[in-house]
Amino acid sequence: MPQLDLSVPRIMGILNVTPDSFSDGGRYDRLDAALYHAERMVVSGADILDVGGESTRPGAQPVSEAEELDRVIPVIEALSARFEKPISIDTSKPAVMREAVVAGADMINDVNALRAEGAVAAAAEAGVPVCLMHMQGEPRTMQRSPRYDDVVTEVRDFLLERARVCEVAGIPRDAIVLDPGFGFGKTLEHNLELLRQLPVLCATGYPVLAGISRKSMVGAITGREVDDRLAGSLAMALLALEGGARILRVHDVAETRDVLRVWVAVRERSVAAGDDGKGD
Repeated sequence: MPQLDLSVPRIMGILNVTPDSFSDGGRYDRLDAALYHAERMVVSGADILDVGGESTRPGAQPVSEAEELDRVIPVIEALSARFEKPISIDTSKPAVMREAVVAGADMINDVNALRAEGAVAAAAEAGVPVCLMHMQGEPRTMQRSPRYDDVVTEVRDFLLERARVCEVAGIPRDAIVLDPGFGFGKTLEHNLELLRQLPVLCATGYPVLAGISRKSMVGAITGREVDDRLAGSLAMALLALEGGARILRVHDVAETRDVLRVWVAVRERSVAAGDDGKGD
């Protein structure tokens, strides 16, 4: 099974090959456009490329297995041949997981935490790392009055249980990543509480992925539309790093890379940014 090197925090670049994703739907649903965008992200410093063929925005409608395969497999095959970067498949369908790994995917990123029938077995057989995300409800309904008694405890306990199921099925502990699912069946206050207490989730010992980029929680705080949420997204990314996140799933790779370089230089006493210690 491939090892996921998270000795330093990593940037996961988002590549949605869908017509209806909340931020970039329709921009990269042609193969040439997808490859061009992927190349830009790699040049900008993406460590992982996350390919998704089904929108999971609030209210999104499901797509068929065949349609999702048609969208993602040619892209994954082309990315695998062209770039030496790990590729993640963002899917909840076992058949798509299997076919994507055969096509060259190195990781499975599932917003449904491998709860679909056969998903855990498919992931275990694929032999790649998995990311398990918490979501209350489903994309079509998840933002209709989400409720928790204690959002941090409930999200943590859910993810730990899903991780246990995966380990029993043969997926090694060091191949499991947890994602609290910012924006997936949560109010603004739920999201903010999860971000404030991200160290609680990181204390489980599993690496944590934070996907906050351009989300509605950023818009609710700043009043900005989707394409104008860069500053807010970068602030959230920095807070996630401070909380212990090891993977940042983002749209704006180059800008997030700069934030990460500054954070690593200060917090981990690294010269990753190329600073030779001399003044200007």
